[in-house]
Amino acid sequence: MIKKIDGYVIKTFFGPFVFIFSVLFFIFVVNIIWIRLAQFTGKGLSYWEILKLLSYLSALVVQLVLPLTILLSAIMTFGDFGERYELAAMKAAGISLTRIMLPLFLVTFIFSIFLFFFSNNVIPDFQRKAKNMLYNIAATKPALNFTPGQFIQQIPGYSVKFDKISGENGENLEGVFIHKMANSYDNQQSIVAEKGKFVPADNRNYLKLVLFNGHIFEDNIGNVEYSQRLKQPDQAIKFDTMVSHFNISEIINKALESERITDDYSFQNFIELNSTIDKAKKENNNVLNNINSELINQTNSYVGYVGKVKAKKPVTAVPRIDTLKKENKRELLYSAYNKIESVKQLSQNKSEQILGMHKYYSRIIIYQQRIFAYSVTCLIFFLIGSSLGSIIRKGGLGLPVVIAIVVFIIYYVVNLSVENLAWSGKMDPYLAAWLPNLILLPFGLWLTYKALTDSQLFDIEKYKALFKPLIARFSKNKEHVRYQ
Repeated sequence: MIKKIDGYVIKTFFGPFVFIFSVLFFIFVVNIIWIRLAQFTGKGLSYWEILKLLSYLSALVVQLVLPLTILLSAIMTFGDFGERYELAAMKAAGISLTRIMLPLFLVTFIFSIFLFFFSNNVIPDFQRKAKNMLYNIAATKPALNFTPGQFIQQIPGYSVKFDKISGENGENLEGVFIHKMANSYDNQQSIVAEKGKFVPADNRNYLKLVLFNGHIFEDNIGNVEYSQRLKQPDQAIKFDTMVSHFNISEIINKALESERITDDYSFQNFIELNSTIDKAKKENNNVLNNINSELINQTNSYVGYVGKVKAKKPVTAVPRIDTLKKENKRELLYSAYNKIESVKQLSQNKSEQILGMHKYYSRIIIYQQRIFAYSVTCLIFFLIGSSLGSIIRKGGLGLPVVIAIVVFIIYYVVNLSVENLAWSGKMDPYLAAWLPNLILLPFGLWLTYKALTDSQLFDIEKYKALFKPLIARFSKNKEHVRYQ
């Protein structure tokens, strides 16, 4: 049964929790918008489509925002209790700090369970939907971002400029200038039109543009001698309406390739990732065996052949190099040098392949383990936040926020560092996924112990008293100096 004090503690906690979560979520989503801005603009996406895509992409943000929110909220809650002497009043009433922390620990435990199910079920589904949506956008709306008043060269082979772009999807144009990019020995062409309009083409590999009231300026100088080019008259063709098709298949294929829907591990939950890990491990072993066989054949093909095939006559031993003539000796050394260089080049090429295999394998394991690890991070951050709040006894958005940001930055830097080490093969991926928690857990338990024992951890006077004998030993008595 929840007592009044438990309800009061939980109510005090949820106030800053909702506020901080909203602010942090907004900041991280803005970061996503900034990174993905090129994929949103210039494609005629409606506001609803952009919001829908952002909702899919922002699901991954919850994994980092929720632990940081718990850390900040816990520090602010217990800091407010200490600053308003409510914590001292509860302890005076016989309520221990452990009992005060218990209801919020249970709430944090519920949040950690929620984060696990969210990471295991919701995020993979949203990742799949986001990838599908990006693929459809790349297929139907190529990445052509036209800026009014600027020359752009996104259409292959052309440089275009539009003075004004209007319409719901940016289809209406004014002040059109199109120049065919060709060298000085090819035919030259420029098109100027008062107005234009993008129209859907039957073939999606082409961009259809209808132009109104303009001129075509051409110089047919291809395969013409220089003396004849000088006599070439300027040609200008006036038109009322002209339809042009521009081949943009290269842009579309590039966009589709970057957003191609594959059997991505980020689309799978914890159990499904086990089979993916086993499959990747089996494929890696097969590739490594093949690489090992290639290196053995390259370095010791003679011995391998002798070991497999029974010789009809005894194999003569390789002659000693000091018994050979000078020319034969030089030829033998040159052959050995070429052999070593070929083996060295082969091993360098295979090392890049092995590194890529290991990086992909480590990515899968780290992604799977972090489904659990981030949930445990919520509990560790609560221990750190509640203990720090009860020790520093300062509420609000001042010192608690600074301390929380420092703790989170340390966690985030360690998280990224061990991730890069795992990708490069210098650390086990399972250890890399859990190492940030293993580092912060002893720190959280130590802070909890200090909070339970009413330690003056952040009392400046305590540290001044500790160094006072040392300072007094190297300082002069100012009273005696003044009266001399």
